[in-house]
Amino acid sequence: MSRFTSHMDRALEEARAAAARGEVPVGAVVVAPDGGVVAAAGNRTREFNDPTAHAELLALRAACAAAGSERLPGHSLYVTLEPCPMCAAAISLARIARLYYGAADPKSGGVAHGPRIFDHPQSHHRPEVYDGIGAEAAARLLQEFFAARR
Repeated sequence: MSRFTSHMDRALEEARAAAARGEVPVGAVVVAPDGGVVAAAGNRTREFNDPTAHAELLALRAACAAAGSERLPGHSLYVTLEPCPMCAAAISLARIARLYYGAADPKSGGVAHGPRIFDHPQSHHRPEVYDGIGAEAAARLLQEFFAARR
């Protein structure tokens, strides 16, 4: 039996790097079934002038490119903030096995809040979802980021 290892610290590093670039501090890490990190990214919407350049999508794109496939069965995704509906749909389409996320997002989330993408009848795949992993650190990072801009 393999031992669970959280990769949320790496996702938080990506979120901090995003904040340093002036991006909303969200980080994501894709982990292969063997436990190795396949891809990691932080938000880059402002840098790329691309509203879809969320951390999750960037990490999924890189992991899919590395795998040579549009699907990542058996893979896990760690993200510091509850994925939005767009990212949740991409997670489903990529067939991610397990989603671990930190802070809840009652305003813009798409997993436990809002449209609850994985519960929708048109969702073809529902990953195992584990919330609250590193939630305190992720929420603090977001609160500090937005407080500095007010």
